[in-house]
Amino acid sequence: MPEGDTIFRAARTLRHALEGQTVTGVSTSVGQVRALGEGRLIGQTVRAVEPRGKHLLLWFAPSDLALHTHMRMAGSWHLYRQGQRWRKPRHLARFRLEVGEWVAVCFSAPVVELLSAEQVARHPSLVTLGPDALGETVDLAEARRRLDALADTSVAEALLDQRVLAGVGNVYKNEVLFIHGLDPWQPVATIDEATRDAVLQTAVRLLRANVESGRTRRTTTGRGGRGDDLYVYGRQRRPCPRCQRPIAAARQGEQGRMTYWCRSCQGPGPS
Repeated sequence: MPEGDTIFRAARTLRHALEGQTVTGVSTSVGQVRALGEGRLIGQTVRAVEPRGKHLLLWFAPSDLALHTHMRMAGSWHLYRQGQRWRKPRHLARFRLEVGEWVAVCFSAPVVELLSAEQVARHPSLVTLGPDALGETVDLAEARRRLDALADTSVAEALLDQRVLAGVGNVYKNEVLFIHGLDPWQPVATIDEATRDAVLQTAVRLLRANVESGRTRRTTTGRGGRGDDLYVYGRQRRPCPRCQRPIAAARQGEQGRMTYWCRSCQGPGPS
C-alpha cells in the first residue's frame, strides 16, 4: 500500500504538471464519476493537488469539485507526456486527465470519486484523519492525545490507525517500532509517555526524510545501499542489524498486516 511519502511525492509531481492548467480531456471507468458526467471537468482549471495522508485530492475551478483517490494496495498515479507509451495496461486505468502536453492516469485505485467541497468536508475517511505527518505543520500534541485514546490497542495497530497520525503505513510502523525497541503487540498503555512522544516524532522524521531527500527508494536506515535500506521490514529470517538473530514475521490485527520484529531486541510478540 502506498504510504504517506509515496502519495506526497505523487502529489508533488502532479502539481508541477497540472496546477493552473485547463482540462482538455477526461475519461474514466468509475461508475460514480461517469454518473456525475466526467465531461463537466473539461474546460475547468486544476486549482490544486492536495495530499492528505494516504489520500489525494485534485481540486477543480470554478466548480469546486474534487477528485478523491485512495490507492489501497495496488493503486498508483502516473504522469505521461502526450503520445508517450503507458507503463501499465490501459484496462487498468480508472481515471485519465489531460491538460496541455500532459496526461495523468490513475491506475487500479479502488477509491476514485468526484465530490463537492461539502462532501469532502464531511467525508468519513477524511474528517477523521489525524494530523498529517507531512503537513506544513504537524500537531504532535494532538497525535499524542489520539494515541493515548487507544490505550488498550497494540502499538503496531495504533500506529497504522490514520486517525492518530495520517500517512504512517506498514513499512514505517515496523521500522519505528524496531528503532525504539518496542514489541509490536505491546498495548499503548504499557509504553511510557516519553517513548510515546518519541515514536510519533520518529515517524514524522522518517517520512519527511524520504520526501525531502529526492530519493525514490524508501530508506529508514539512512544507508540506502542494496539490501540495507530498511531495518526489519520484509527481512523475515534475515539477521537483525543489532543482535544478528533472525527477524520474525507474523500477521497482526483485523486487516492481517504483516509485522516484522526481532524477538530479542523488541520482545516475544504474540503468545
